[in-house]
Amino acid sequence: MSKEAKKLIANNKKVYHDYFIEDTYEAGIVLHGTEVKSLRMGKCSIKESFLRIENGEMMIYGMHISPYEKGNIFNKDPLRTRKLLLHKSEIMKLVGKTKEKGFTIVPIEVYFKDGKAKMLIGLAKGKKLYDKREDIAKRDMKREAEREFKNIR
Repeated sequence: MSKEAKKLIANNKKVYHDYFIEDTYEAGIVLHGTEVKSLRMGKCSIKESFLRIENGEMMIYGMHISPYEKGNIFNKDPLRTRKLLLHKSEIMKLVGKTKEKGFTIVPIEVYFKDGKAKMLIGLAKGKKLYDKREDIAKRDMKREAEREFKNIR
């Protein structure tokens, strides 16, 4: 009966267009009470957010969680810096990889898993313009093939 319930809150589709995702990690997010309630209502955006490692801790900047309507004085700044919870070994591995040329850490999606707010982060390498064009061409060819297959039936 331990079925993992995963409720997606926000995702960053642009990541797959701009980067090659080499590896993914699941991190917990340190939140305050009204932020959790706002997340449960789906009021979150990670489109403009980015990640940094400071003093051995993973931090996310620019993650927008809208203020909770009934939160009044308990609401926090919607764009405040939040800490992500990862194992020390994972953080050290990410530090080593980001020192290499072209690697960065990007937020992919935010979701609830077993009642806890989690974020899927990815170790990514930036795509060049020709890589993006290649992806677009592949997607178009796949769409054409599906359309032709549908017409044959």
